[in-house]
Amino acid sequence: MSELQALSLFSGAGGMDIGVKKAGFDLLAEIELDKYCCQTLRAAVEREKRATTVIEGDIRAIDPASLMSDYNLKPFDLDLLFGGPPCQPFSLAGKQKGLDDERGPLLFEIARFAGIIKPKVIFLEQVKGLLSAKGLTGQRGEVFNAFISTLEGLGYTPKWKVCCAADYGVPQLRERVILVATYGKNGFVYPERTHAPANESGDGALNLFGLPPYVTVGEALAELSEPSPKTPGTTFFDRLDSHVDVTPPRDRERIAGVPEGSYLAAQTQLDKSLRCNLSPKDTTKYLRLDRKKPSNTLRCGEIFFHPTENRYLTPREYMRLHGYDDDYYLKGPIRSRTGTVKNLDQHRQVANSVPPPLARAIALKIKEYLQNE
Repeated sequence: MSELQALSLFSGAGGMDIGVKKAGFDLLAEIELDKYCCQTLRAAVEREKRATTVIEGDIRAIDPASLMSDYNLKPFDLDLLFGGPPCQPFSLAGKQKGLDDERGPLLFEIARFAGIIKPKVIFLEQVKGLLSAKGLTGQRGEVFNAFISTLEGLGYTPKWKVCCAADYGVPQLRERVILVATYGKNGFVYPERTHAPANESGDGALNLFGLPPYVTVGEALAELSEPSPKTPGTTFFDRLDSHVDVTPPRDRERIAGVPEGSYLAAQTQLDKSLRCNLSPKDTTKYLRLDRKKPSNTLRCGEIFFHPTENRYLTPREYMRLHGYDDDYYLKGPIRSRTGTVKNLDQHRQVANSVPPPLARAIALKIKEYLQNE
């Protein structure tokens, strides 16, 4: 089934794309706005000697009909249309502006493409907050219901489920809505989990269903070399694996006061200047990861502390916690912990992306569905 063809929207750093490719799909094109993500995508295309086109630009300005002409596609020729639109408008950790955020309506770009290209299957990833996001009339769930109605109006039957990446071998407790819509009837079946929490078993080795326990932070970060220190004032590095330590000296003092598995706000013994005026409610900010557990969900607004060393995690360590292979490389800047860069730095490229093992598990079931149909 190597003839299966897919089109990637909101491609980001390519996490979702990796999973879809590993499931046996050929990517015709990847569409992404961020220039550094596009550099990452192009580097992967060149390294893998693929014919995939990386289209850098605003998806709202791209004509799906022109793409069909470029790739000699007729309606229903494309097997899979997939993507993860910007999640910030719907994230429970953000301001939850929904459609009032200029990025909110981008969700419906997938429906616009589907209405013209008519793919056999649509695969969407989004934050859980989408399910309850308020619309223009202030009703909870209005945005998601409108999106579902739009897909149904195009002839698609959608299914959705909240999936945890750790259930599929990713060392991260990341929960996301996974929507799969098929044209006409929907016989798609979600994949069974391959891992489970260790506490579901008596001995911590295999749970009651015979599944191995979640992959831990310690397992994911094992056997990595020492990171390179970040030179003050620099944002780009020659080190290909992105294993670069961005920790300022003052922050090492703060990190040293946080025990493994705990968080900065709980360390009341530290001076207030080191605790950054955090409140007791800030239980997920400035977190030192625990080697014996999966990571919390990687976020764009901060970088977690290394479980044993007094520093922040490197982009390569973020990639390990997200399920990227070590031969996949990021391009673009690595920002200082307190600095900013235009567009997405490497930590944010990873945190914004879909874990490749989760995407692969879903895409394999989509492939199975297409074969059966």
